[in-house]
Amino acid sequence: MFIKQFYTGCLSEAAYYIESEGEVAIIDPLRDTGEYVKLAAENNAGIKYIFETHFHADFVSGHIDLCKQTGAPIIYGPGAKTDYAVYNCKDNEIFKLGKISIQAMHTPGHTLESTCYLLRDENDKPHAIFTGDTLFVGDVGRPDLSSGNMSSAELAGIMYETIQHKILPLADDVIVYPAHGAGSSCGKNMGPETFSTIGEQKKNNYALQPQSKEDFVKAVTDGLSVAPKYFSINAKINMQGYESLDNIKQKGLTPLSLGDIKKMQDDDVLILDTRHATVFTIGFIPGSIFIGLEGRFAEWAGSLLSFDKPIALVTEPGKEEESVIRLSRVGFDKIQGYLKGGFESWQQAGEPVDMIIDVEADELVMDLPHDPNLVVVDVRRETEFADGHIADAQNLPLNEMNDVLNLSHFEDNQNLYIHCAGGYRSVIAASLLKREGTHNLRNVLGGWNKIKEQKNIKIQKEASVLN
Repeated sequence: MFIKQFYTGCLSEAAYYIESEGEVAIIDPLRDTGEYVKLAAENNAGIKYIFETHFHADFVSGHIDLCKQTGAPIIYGPGAKTDYAVYNCKDNEIFKLGKISIQAMHTPGHTLESTCYLLRDENDKPHAIFTGDTLFVGDVGRPDLSSGNMSSAELAGIMYETIQHKILPLADDVIVYPAHGAGSSCGKNMGPETFSTIGEQKKNNYALQPQSKEDFVKAVTDGLSVAPKYFSINAKINMQGYESLDNIKQKGLTPLSLGDIKKMQDDDVLILDTRHATVFTIGFIPGSIFIGLEGRFAEWAGSLLSFDKPIALVTEPGKEEESVIRLSRVGFDKIQGYLKGGFESWQQAGEPVDMIIDVEADELVMDLPHDPNLVVVDVRRETEFADGHIADAQNLPLNEMNDVLNLSHFEDNQNLYIHCAGGYRSVIAASLLKREGTHNLRNVLGGWNKIKEQKNIKIQKEASVLN
């Protein structure tokens, strides 16, 4: 028996490869399926099953492409309805895989079709459970993403029954392999580990402690942040199907000339720059949006960009394919190509160039008392802002900056100093503001991490959220 976790950090997503006697099962594959196929080929094994724990909302699964490549069936839990052929397993149905077996356990709550998969070893002993978004390390899946008409409280009540009757009876030594880790928006309290055991979760997971259904529902539903806007789009794609990744790559890897890019600008095509933040700020194509590959790229793209608009890419040389693949993971399929020669070709041709002024944290502190028009714009999440912020700063969380109304309220005489926690999100925010015509701004290098180290800075702890 061989188990490999494929963990993708920028999405905090875990897919799984399970092999026994030359037969392979894949659980919750990403859209780019090459690694699973390659590993199976290296091991002289064949992919027999493709298991989906639920309709994923935070990424587009690779199940359809993988099915076409291998002929393996796509297996969903009871009640999952799709626009393509799948096998709906029954609760407790057993699937043989070499000398081991995988037992489907219908575990509704996160979504109605959510299903965990219990791996039984050669002696039929429960060895590990692949929990999808039902159970995380330190948390359970949020109950407000269902495609049905049920309230989050109703789904949380169903999840309570799942926890009591399906999860808690498992032996303490059963390994827990969840679909996500810390940083994912599919839960609210995930720990840093990417796997655990049932015994550890019984001790440390707030949702698995002895409690009434009412207390459980309150604990699970309190404090949920607003789900990213792309979640509903990705869930729909996973239900209805999608264009093959090969086709998207073929279009997205089309080299574009300067003339192509200028025409696309006129046609309101979105120019997306995926270079590093520190490179982007010193020069970029006017009107382009920055989302750098060094951060949670796909998540921010899905949260901020329109899925209806075509996209043209500006990347570091050699990063074109990575940019296309990572965009496709959250459902972007209208990528028209990339600027041949990158930004340097644009600059060398004498085309117009924009920039963002970077300032150190100590410069912000020096300017604060002397500039009556200085406005500190803090683009961290509301919870981060509440934990500590510059006195009188305005909080405009980056995830809310897909609303043009939130980008257009600043006055022409205001000097905006924008910061986040470390300097990545603030550059995204600055590019969005510039695209909407706000140019009197500066990006604070190092963000809050550097600002809070400064002397003579007044810090507030109470929230002051910009409406």
